Order: sequence, then C-alpha cells, then structure tokens
Amino acid sequence: MNSWRIKSLDAILATAEKKSLHRSLGAFQLTMLGIGAIIGTGIFVLTAAAAQKAGPGMMFSFIVAGFVCAVAALCYSELASMVPVSGSAYTYTYAVMGELMAWMVGWALILEYAVAASAVCVGWSGYVMGLVENATGFALPEFLSAGPAWSMNGFMPVADFTHGFINLPAIVVAAAVTWLLVIGTSESAMVNAVLVCIKIVALTAFIVLSLPMINGENFTPLMPNGLFGHDGLGVIGAAASIFFAYVGFDAVSTAAEETKNPQKNVPIGLIGSLAICTIFYLLVAAGVVGTVGAQPLMVNGIAISPDSAEFVTQCRALTEAGNAPIVCSKEALAEVLRKIGFEQIGNMVGLAASIALPSVILMMIYGQTRIFFVMARDGLLPEKLADVHPKFKTPWKVTIFTGIFVAIAGAFFPVGQLADISNSGTLFAFFMVAIAVLVLRKTDPTRHRPFKTPLVWIVAPLAIVGTVGLYLNLPMVAKLVLPIWGAIGLLIYFAYSRGHSHVGRGLIEVHEDDKDLPPPPGTT
Repeated sequence: MNSWRIKSLDAILATAEKKSLHRSLGAFQLTMLGIGAIIGTGIFVLTAAAAQKAGPGMMFSFIVAGFVCAVAALCYSELASMVPVSGSAYTYTYAVMGELMAWMVGWALILEYAVAASAVCVGWSGYVMGLVENATGFALPEFLSAGPAWSMNGFMPVADFTHGFINLPAIVVAAAVTWLLVIGTSESAMVNAVLVCIKIVALTAFIVLSLPMINGENFTPLMPNGLFGHDGLGVIGAAASIFFAYVGFDAVSTAAEETKNPQKNVPIGLIGSLAICTIFYLLVAAGVVGTVGAQPLMVNGIAISPDSAEFVTQCRALTEAGNAPIVCSKEALAEVLRKIGFEQIGNMVGLAASIALPSVILMMIYGQTRIFFVMARDGLLPEKLADVHPKFKTPWKVTIFTGIFVAIAGAFFPVGQLADISNSGTLFAFFMVAIAVLVLRKTDPTRHRPFKTPLVWIVAPLAIVGTVGLYLNLPMVAKLVLPIWGAIGLLIYFAYSRGHSHVGRGLIEVHEDDKDLPPPPGTT
C-alpha cells in the first residue's frame, strides 16, 4: 500500500458532512477561544525566563515570535477557510502531501497540545497551592503536591522521589477540564469566555499600573546576551522558548468543523486573537522591564540558563537574602506589582492567573481531542475513538483518553523544559502548513478560497524560514525530542495505521450519489 496516498479535499469535505460535529461557534466565541488558548502560562509564568535569556531584549523576542506566528496564521487562515473541518495541520497535510506526512504532523501535534496542557496543569498547581498556603497556612505534603525530579543516566531517564511523588492538584484540574469538554463544546466556550475576561482584566490592570512608572534606564543594556547567545540564550533563543506564549492560536482552526459560517469566522478568530494577544504581550513586557528591570543573572560576566541548577541555587540564595531579581520569580507579573507598591493588586493578579489558567488547559485538550477525532475517523487510530456522544454531541471517548494522558503527565513530570518540547511539535506543524499552502496554490489553483493569504509567495516562505530558525534555537533536549518522538510515531504507523487506513483500504465513506445530502439531524 502506498503511504504517500492523498485524500482529496472533496473527499475530506464530504466525509465531514457525513460524520460532522455540531456547528455552534461564532466569530466572537472563536476569538475568545483563541485568546483563552494563547494568554496563559507563557505570559504569566515564562516572562521571568525570557528576561533571564534576553534581558530587556525580550521585547524583541516577543516581536520575533509574534511575527512567525502571524505569517503562520495567514497560512492557517487560507487552509482553514477552504477546508472547514476538524484536524488542523493534520487534515491539510493529508490533502496535499499524503498520509504518511499527515500522520507525522498529527503525531507531532501531541507534543503541542497534550504536553502543553500537562505543563499548564503543573503551573496551575503551583499557583493555587501557593495562594492556599498564604491565605490559610495549609499546605499539601510535598509528596502530594509535586512530581519526582527527572534526570538522565546516559539515555535512561531516572526519577528522584526525594522531594515529590505525585502532583495531585494537577490531576484534579485535568479531570475537571476533561469533564467540561465531554458535556459540550458550547458550554465549554461560555465558561472559557468568562475566564478570558478575567485574564484580560488582570493584564490590563498590570499595564495601567506599571506603564506610568517606567524608567528608561532599565532598558540598558538592551541586549546583554546579544542576538544569538550560547545554550539557547539571547534574543532569538528567548523567542524560541517564549513561542510557547503564542501556542494555541492554531487550535481555533481545529474548531472549524464546529463553527458557523467557517469561511468567514475562522480567519477572524485566528488573526483577531493573535493580534490582541501580541499587543498585550508587548505592553506587559514593557511594564516588567521598565519598572523593576530585567537584567539576567551572570557568572563571570556570562549569563546562565534559567533551567540550570546553578541558576536555581543563585535564585534561592538571593531570595533568602530578600533581594531576588524578577528573573527568579515564578509569578513575575504579581511580583512586579508588589515591588512597585501595589501588593494587594499583585495578589489579585496572582489569583486571576490561578482562576484563568484552566482555560489554557481547556483549549489544549480541546485541540488535541479534535485532532484525534479526525485521525480515528480516517482509520489511522481505532475508529471507536471517533464515536460522538448521542446527547452531548462531543467525541467523548477520545476526550477522556486525552484527559487521562494529560493528567498522568502533569502528575509525574515537572514543568521544566515541557514548554520547549511543546514548541518543537508546534513549529513542525506550522512548517508543514506553510508548505501545504504553496503546494495547493500550484496543484489546485482554481479552488475557491474564501480567504487568500496575501503575498503568499513571500508570506509562506517567511513562515517556513521562521519556524526552522526558531526550532534550531531551541535547547538541545527539545530539538532531540521531536525526531525521537517521530520515530515512535513511525513504528505505530507501520504497525497499525497503514493497514487500517480508510483511504488505503479503498473505503468510500460518502458516495457520489449522497455526498450532497445534509448532515444527520442534530449536527447542524
């Protein structure tokens, strides 16, 4: 059987009409879902790490990462408006470059969605446990509030259970979000809209209070680690890491099959959410740098990695001495407000982050389940996973399966470099989408495109170069994970998926004489 077989766009659209999800989302809900997916751990948690890597130059890091996302978003918008079905980059790749590459993209997207969701679960756990302890004095035993520390012994991972065994709060939040997604997309979207508003209010409060107190001297030296530093440091290295702050906008395209008037609303949701978040990020970064400074910790004049044991040791010593810089903070925005005299509002921003971070988990699991749903519908995964609940109209089996995976990873693994690992999968998916746009312009130029990527022969190559450039500037561990994960995916594909593929077996799910029939009752 040919692993490069292509599923035509007509077949993809016809299959979606036959076995579609309930269309209930509009442009406003999609934009809110996009903002909910984007604003979260990246800006609330990773700002300090970005400052350690780039210093005040993290302003440029946000711009670089945002630019790569913008050109990728334009490519996504064209394909999502043409092919308004679940599956995102997986579906587009299947139609353009064939089944094997589509499988690899879908497999890589697990690194984007599931690993990112697990990372946010762990981040949420830290925020909430800290707030509870400060308010009531109660603290979970360490072995119930943190997973083990992991290290490498050669090529073997080794767990150290000295300071933790299982992260119970991470399991709780993963289970709660999974249940919410099972009961229905529209319900999840409404809850998410409330959480998005909380995040926007918190960031707006930070901006309003911090910007008037900016001191221009805090912006010098502007790039203490240079443009390209060592070990993932520097402006571009920080951009590769804080790319995680933008991860999630493409999850809007995975909701295309559940969107009313997707040709119009999907591009609005994609580009609108990205534009709003980029503006917020730049203003927040300016507030952090301008008020308290963002110079990195140095050893012998050389910056150290925020993931290193040496960095943790230095930060612990400075914290005990009462003069830790903002690069050491795990709650940078709240800490900035406390340092400039707004202690109670800083605490409220921390509370807002704790309340709102579940919306990021929601969108990550949401996006992952829709990828799995369409892969199972194509036969590449067990078809029973694609069952839609008769009452809730959601792919409940695959949602529960994904939630269990996220809960396990959140329970037993630290945040650490999960953001960078997630980025590697995301950048690969973006890379493939940009190529797919160009290929489709050549192979199917007459197909109706409700949204056309402007200057596509400039924008798409910029997306390709940008994604490759950021990937090459990730830490070495993150760069190695993608090919190793891909090798595991290939084994699964050739052992199961290749033989069960509907296209490979010649199964025609929607025949020519009925492909134009309306979807089953309850799905429109």
